[in-house]
Formats: sequence, structure tokens, C-alpha cells
Amino acid sequence: MNLAFVESPVQLLNVLEWAVTEGGGGRVLTDVTVVVLPPVDPMSRGQLRRMAELARDEGMTVRWQEARGDSGTPLKSLRALTRLVRNADHIVIGDPFSRYVQLLLSLVRPRRLTVVDDGTATMEFVAQLTRGERLVRWHRRGGFDPRGLALAPVTSTARRRFTPSAAREVELFTAMPVIPPPGVTLIPNTFSWTRSRFGPPSLTKGADLVGTSLVETGVVDRARYLEAVAALARTHGATRYFAHRRESTEKLHALEAATGLEIVRPDLPLELIARRGPIGRTVLSFPSTVVHTLPLALSGTEVKVAVCDIAPEWLHETASPRAQGFLSGVTETARDVHRLAPWRVTAVTAVTAVTGEA
Repeated sequence: MNLAFVESPVQLLNVLEWAVTEGGGGRVLTDVTVVVLPPVDPMSRGQLRRMAELARDEGMTVRWQEARGDSGTPLKSLRALTRLVRNADHIVIGDPFSRYVQLLLSLVRPRRLTVVDDGTATMEFVAQLTRGERLVRWHRRGGFDPRGLALAPVTSTARRRFTPSAAREVELFTAMPVIPPPGVTLIPNTFSWTRSRFGPPSLTKGADLVGTSLVETGVVDRARYLEAVAALARTHGATRYFAHRRESTEKLHALEAATGLEIVRPDLPLELIARRGPIGRTVLSFPSTVVHTLPLALSGTEVKVAVCDIAPEWLHETASPRAQGFLSGVTETARDVHRLAPWRVTAVTAVTAVTGEA
């Protein structure tokens, strides 16, 4: 049995992308049970419900399992999933950093384990796995973490599960520019399911701007971010701002008042929204997953994707020491992957003009 665990809309999208690659010939593998472990924020839950509908339409079994809430919810969920996970020959994971998923992994020894994209976090996961480091999200600062120390044995066991052996095959399904650790099989994510089910989109004359949750995660200073968005909108004639699902309502209201941008809260991951259209001929973004995925999803269209680098002075005092290097790497690898000569206008660096089929 193929069993997938997802906690975000993008993870569920990439399980669908993996399933069509696994199925071959444009067919989605339907022998998959997807367990959705939803977060608490309403935007993520709404997008996950829409993605769950799409997965069911493709013939997959989707199980909605609340794993957060009051103090007893995680334990009840764990009991409910134990038998299911122990019967699975193949486990597909959307977030290898999730402590809940790591706990589930500690209960089993799957013969096959596949990690699908969770955006740019995949880059950090691969780097840490290759270096033999403990799994920690890139935006987290170091320091004493009682909960992390208590779960250290679980995390250590999970790391061993991600290591290939004679008894276990480990795969990485990704659109990110990574070199897998020795023994891990790399499967490229070309967004073939997205392109076959949606679009091509109609294009508007103006530009669209993609939001980020870097302020909410304590990486970027709020005032600096508002200034950067306003400058980008003025310079490139942007009229719409596609909000990240974790952006705060208060910040979005401030953005709307300061810039006059139309704030759009997508009901699906941006790759699907853009492919469905209408979408601007230029899409502006800060360093994030979309600078790698949108060019693939929009392959064959005339859309140009551009990324605005995060200047060091924009970083918040709470930012991890690794933040600047990681964000710079997201931008630099996007340019390299798409093999385009960079150009600069003010603080903006072009990532790709998509003209051919992936």
C-alpha cells in the first residue's frame, strides 16, 4: 500500500505530481491513501480541502486527520494512524521536518520511502541529510529547545529512515536544484499533472506580485517588507498581490492601504492559480519556492518570472544567522537552473522567461 502524509496544500499538489509520474503515460496512480494532517490556520485548511477534492477526483483515497488542537488530539491521532502506517510498504512524505511525521516514521521500517517537495525547505533537508546534521528548519534560531531535546531520539530515528539501505529504497521527488545524498534516487518534478489539467492561461498586460510569509516567520522586518512591495509595484506596474497562505490579515490590510494593490487570497497553490489564469505577463516574487516552480508550471507560455533579492538590512533581529545565505541560494540556484543571464533594474533580478516546454 502507498501511504502519503501531507500538511500543506503544496505538499498535496506534489503528491499528485508524483502519482502521475509514478503512474506513467499521464495516468495518476490511484492506489494511494493520502492522510491530511491539517494546520490550524484557516487559509491553509481551505486550500487543503480544495486540493483534497482534486485528489479524490483523480481516484485517490483522502483521509482528513486532525492532529493538532487540545492536548489530547495528537495522541488520539497517533493511535488512529498506527495500524495504517504499519501496513504500508511505501510511505510518501511531504514534510520531513515535521515532528509528528517523524514520530510516525519511528514506528515503522518501510521498504520504500519517498520525500516529495515542500518547497525550498527541500533544499535545506537535502543539505542537512548530506552533512549528517540534525533536521532543523532553516529559519529557526539555535538555542535551548526543551521540546526538541525531548524528541531528539525520534528525530534521530527519522534520520536513519531517510538513509538508504539494502532493505529500504529512498527517493526524492523534487523541482528544486539539489544533489541527492549518496544512494537516494532523484526523480524530477516537471509539474506535468498541473500542465495537463489546467490552462494554458490568458495573460494580462500588467504584473502580478507574489507575497511571502518571511515577516510572519521572523526573518524580514515588517516595515522594510512594506517598502519593498511598494517599490516593486511602482517600478513594474503591479496591480495584484497574491497573498501567501500564512500572511497575517493585519499586514495585508496595511499593504493594501499603502500600495493600492488588489489583495488576492488564492484558494489553491499558486502554481495552479497561475496555470488556470488570468496571470500577469510578469510575476514578481521574493526568494521562495515559486521562483523554481512557476517556470515549470508555466512552461510554454510567455510569462516572465522575476525575483527580488532580500537585502541584508531587511532582515529582522530575530532572523536565523543562516537566513541571508539560504535566501541568496534560493535566488542564485533558480538562475542557474534555468540558465538565464541575469539582468538588474533597481533591486530586481530576472529569473526566467519561459518560452519552451519543460
